[in-house]
Amino acid sequence: MGLLDIFKTPRDLAKEEIVEVPWHVLATMEQLDELVEESKTKPVAIFKHSTRCGISRGVLKLFEKNYKLSDDQLKLYYLDLLQNREISNEIAARFKVHHESPQMLVIKNGEVLHHDSHHAIEASHLERFV
Repeated sequence: MGLLDIFKTPRDLAKEEIVEVPWHVLATMEQLDELVEESKTKPVAIFKHSTRCGISRGVLKLFEKNYKLSDDQLKLYYLDLLQNREISNEIAARFKVHHESPQMLVIKNGEVLHHDSHHAIEASHLERFV
């Protein structure tokens, strides 16, 4: 703690501790096609989130708190299910993974290697695909 830190509010100190998660918003079908191609050079993950669901919100916060990978290691996409239901349906059909919310899918070489839902979603699960 530096001398000037005594003038910081608890909120200022808390903001300094927050590590930003490198989210990429998935909002178009074209992006879905692009991320499948991108998965051929590095792993990609999609977090499907319902903004109206308390469980989804809690899982998202815990995930963000524990996420440690960089954008160079894995590209992380965020899908708002309420705004993009058609993309979610296409993900389920294309990858043959039953839709759940919240849900995390890991895609590499155009294929789903792993998926979790609800409280089984953990940031540490992604580290083994890097």
